[in-house]
Amino acid sequence: MCYNIETHLENTLKRARHYGDEEWIRRIEEALEPYKLNDYYQVSGYLHPEILIYTNEDPYFPKPAKWGLIPSWIKDLDSANSIMNKTLNARGESIFEKPSFRNSAKSKRCVLIVKGFYEYHHKNGKAYPYYIFGKDQEELSLGGLWEEWVNKSTGELYRTFSIVTTKANPLMTEIHNNPKLKEARMPFILTEEQTEIWLSNDNKDKLNLKNIISVQENIEFEAYTVAKLNGKDSPGNTKEATKHHIYPELSPTLF
Repeated sequence: MCYNIETHLENTLKRARHYGDEEWIRRIEEALEPYKLNDYYQVSGYLHPEILIYTNEDPYFPKPAKWGLIPSWIKDLDSANSIMNKTLNARGESIFEKPSFRNSAKSKRCVLIVKGFYEYHHKNGKAYPYYIFGKDQEELSLGGLWEEWVNKSTGELYRTFSIVTTKANPLMTEIHNNPKLKEARMPFILTEEQTEIWLSNDNKDKLNLKNIISVQENIEFEAYTVAKLNGKDSPGNTKEATKHHIYPELSPTLF
């Protein structure tokens, strides 16, 4: 699963800077000025934060979207608020069949760029949070689905998204060992080549979508324990959230 992430504007803009010229980047920075404060060292999807995403409709210009996908067929705001907690993640193996995701899987895919994400490890009835990040501190491009929903009573437009998940690779299988779940999961992490396929509207590339949603054995992670993500002992959305925190009851060589 993936319910907590670290993401910053500067990490997100690297994709735009890679593909755009100076004038293009200036336009993006002006448009995103209100979101400069939306830097998250640790944020939960259950808060439905506004995150910058790249969509297949505009793959080089990031746009804000709330975490928790609202399908276009939802009828009212109460139903929209209710479903958002259930659509923070989307199982990659079933996104082309599930009513909440199949339209987005076919025509509304997105990528969000994160510095890292958090997951719990379970031992002796307790849960310990781990911070997971790319080797050499590389940003991670997460595959997602997005949608636009209109509140018919007010006319307000909501842009929302869900993070696609896949079966866990060996490291994440060790970490994400929740006994209540049938299997370990991890976010769908895209290579540079896969990112272009995921954001493409080319019919040929659409044939490859199902093929790239698989166990990602070659993704290289690093991970360590951090302080509690919630409660009075949590550092909250501060840089302290990403710092190594030692739990004496856990072996320092487990991972």
